[in-house]
Amino acid sequence: MNVLFLTLVAISSLEERDIYTDLLREFTKNGHAVYVISPVERRYRQKTHLIREKNATILRLRTGNVQKTNLLEKGISTVLMEPLFKRAIRRYFSDVKFDLILYSTPPITLVGAVDFVKHRDGAGTYLLLKDIFPQNAVDMGMMQTNGLKGLIFRHFRQQEKHLYTLSDRIGCMSQANVDYVIAHNPEVDPDIVEVCPNSIDVIDKSVDVDKRNEIRRRYDIPLDKKVFVYGGNLGRPQGIPFLIDCLEACRDVQEAFFLIVGGGTEYGLLERYANKIGQSRLKLMKSLPKEDYDTLLGACDVGLIFLDHRFTIPNFPSRLLAYMQAKLPVLACTDPNTDVGKVIVDGGFGWWCESNDAAKVHQTVRHAAAEDLSQAKANAWAFLVQHYSVGEAYRTICRSCQQVSQ
Repeated sequence: MNVLFLTLVAISSLEERDIYTDLLREFTKNGHAVYVISPVERRYRQKTHLIREKNATILRLRTGNVQKTNLLEKGISTVLMEPLFKRAIRRYFSDVKFDLILYSTPPITLVGAVDFVKHRDGAGTYLLLKDIFPQNAVDMGMMQTNGLKGLIFRHFRQQEKHLYTLSDRIGCMSQANVDYVIAHNPEVDPDIVEVCPNSIDVIDKSVDVDKRNEIRRRYDIPLDKKVFVYGGNLGRPQGIPFLIDCLEACRDVQEAFFLIVGGGTEYGLLERYANKIGQSRLKLMKSLPKEDYDTLLGACDVGLIFLDHRFTIPNFPSRLLAYMQAKLPVLACTDPNTDVGKVIVDGGFGWWCESNDAAKVHQTVRHAAAEDLSQAKANAWAFLVQHYSVGEAYRTICRSCQQVSQ
C-alpha cells in the first residue's frame, strides 16, 4: 500500500521520534511505502528537496514562514500552503498511485490537497484529529464568531466541515473528542468517527536511583524533593497565569519542587515570576533536545498537564505519553470538557483538578508529595503499553481502511 502523509510538522527522517514518525515507521515495518510532504520554511534557506529512506520518501517542501513570524506573513503563507502542496504532488509524485492519505489537524488548510489526491487516485482518507480548529481559537479569544471578524471564523469553519466530508474515517484522540465531533457536526456520519489516540513506540525511559541522582545533580535539582515537572509549550492554551497561581499556592509544600521546561509566548510571564521568588523551589528551563528532555523526565516524580479553563473543545495533550514512558504519574489541571483527567484517574496513574481551582491543586500536590507513588508509576506504564502503543493505532487505521474498501 502506498501511503501519503500530509503535515505542517517538520520531518527530515522517519527515525525521528514523535507521534507521527512513530506511526509512519510502523507502516514501513509492515511493508507499506510511505510518502511524506513536510514544509521547510523560507527562513531556513533550503530549496525543496527529496529525502529517500528504506520504504519512505520525504519531500521537504519550501514554503513561506508560518512559525515565529508576524500575523500578516503567517496568514499569507498559510493561504498559499494548499496550492504549494498540490503543485508538489503533481511534480514529484505524479507516477505514484496512493492507496491511503493520512493527514492531521492542525492544519485544516490542506483540504484542497487531500481532495485532489482522493479524486485522482481513488485513495482512502484518514483524518488524525489532533485539534478542533477554528473553535479552539474562539475559546482563546483569538477569533470571533459574529460580525465582520466572524467572516474569518466562518471561512475556516467551512473548510473544517469540508475536511470532515472528505474523510472516510476520522480518528480522534479520545472518546470526548468523538462525542464532540458528532454533536457539533450533524452532517458527519457517526459511524466514521472513532478513537485513534496519540500513540508512540513504547520505550522505557525510567531510570534507577543512581541515574536519577546523577541527572538531578547535572541540572541542579534537589535530591530530596518530589519533583513535579511540566514540559512543553508555554502559550495561551496552557493557561500560564493559572499555572503561576498554582505555584504561588504551593509555596508552603516543602516536600515539592517544580521544574518547568519549554518555551512559548507566555514564557516571559513565568520567567518574571521565577526571578521574583528565586530558584529554591522552582527551576525554569528553556526547551531541551528531545533525548535530553526524555532523560530528564526519568529523574522526576510527577508529570504536569495544564490547559486553559476557557476551552470548550476536548484537548488531549500528547505530552502525556512522554510522562508515561518515564513511568510518571500525572496531575492534570484542565477545563471540564476534556476527558484527559478522567483517563488518568480511571487508569489509576494520577489526579485531576479543574484549572480554576488553585486551592484544589495545592491540596493535591501536598497529597502527592507525601505519597508513595510506586503503584501509580506502574499503572502509568501498564496503561501506556495497553492503550497508546503505535501498533494499536496502526491496526485501528488498517482495520478502518479495510472496512471502507469493502
